[in-house]
Amino acid sequence: MEYIYLDHAATAPMDQRVIEAMTPVMTEVFGNPSSVHSFGRKARLYLDEARRTMAGSIQANEKEIVFTSGGTEADNLAMIGTAMANKEKGNHIITTVQEHHAALHTAEFLEEQGFDVTYLPVDETGRVSVDELNDALTDETILVSVMYVNNETGMIQPIETIGNLLKNHQAYFHTDAVQAFGLLDIDVKESGIDLLTVSSHKINGPKGIGFLYVSKDVKIEALQFGGEQERKRRPGTENVAAIAGFQKAVELVMAEKEERKQTYMNYKEQFMEKLSENGIEYYVNGNLEQAVAAILNLSFPGTNVESLLTNFDLDRMAASSGSACTAGSVEPSHVLSAMYDDNNERTTNSIRFSFGSSNTPENVSEAAERVAKIVKRAAN
Repeated sequence: MEYIYLDHAATAPMDQRVIEAMTPVMTEVFGNPSSVHSFGRKARLYLDEARRTMAGSIQANEKEIVFTSGGTEADNLAMIGTAMANKEKGNHIITTVQEHHAALHTAEFLEEQGFDVTYLPVDETGRVSVDELNDALTDETILVSVMYVNNETGMIQPIETIGNLLKNHQAYFHTDAVQAFGLLDIDVKESGIDLLTVSSHKINGPKGIGFLYVSKDVKIEALQFGGEQERKRRPGTENVAAIAGFQKAVELVMAEKEERKQTYMNYKEQFMEKLSENGIEYYVNGNLEQAVAAILNLSFPGTNVESLLTNFDLDRMAASSGSACTAGSVEPSHVLSAMYDDNNERTTNSIRFSFGSSNTPENVSEAAERVAKIVKRAAN
């Protein structure tokens, strides 16, 4: 029986073309990009070319790209770095209750450092209200952090509207675009985005590498101490091979964006149709018209997420949930709790299916058949 992977939002398999781009760098380019000799200059060429590619993918300037170890570090640098560098302007930060933990836990840390953090609610579709954000703004607000696309539901937030709202305010605007990058067109200048997070392994690149876009107008402090790499914003010798792989992944996803979006949308529709054909009762968490193509979050009444995930794995399928499963108990998804409430059964019976490069029409159909059988057993 074929193992079917439906968890691309957690991580995606590396594209063979990415591996091929990395291999010569790992075997032939070992110089330190900061060194002035020929070995260092050769490495620097790869670094500079990649930085230009990253910048072009979001309509930024190459000098505004900071390579990091991934999305989590980029979120930390964006939020802590700007908060600490701008605390003389105020101590108020706005974010949402449904952020990825890389941002949510960072906001909680900033609260411990004396910053005042407002956590905006979301509606039942998982969208934040721009009016409520506007009402929360004060003269003390120095940072607004709202994720571009939610990692559990795939819901797209009103980023351009928020960016336009903040253009005449002192607050910097940060967005975690890890789940948006490669599926949505992103123009940081047009959208009024000051800081933006991207991760490589979500787009079939290597793990352990990402970037943070930092607008030239942003005042930010480094979180680490060392050399003067990345324009003094992120010290440490750059991972040239991973950056080369990341660059290739970005080139591929930019070239294939529309094709991928249509393919994943077809998979999503096919998956739901097959469940319906099998008589499965389910509810969509979020709004399909305002979600990215690759993510589908479904509630299965009368089931339990821990049991479902266990049986999926036994039936050679990989999916996931926002719930933290522990022995004998399930902690409700904080995202679904924010959309509904803590006592709503959707918080403990919902599964995230996310489509990507390892899927085909055939294995998506087969996966839906397997899911249907398991849900029927679980709901009885």
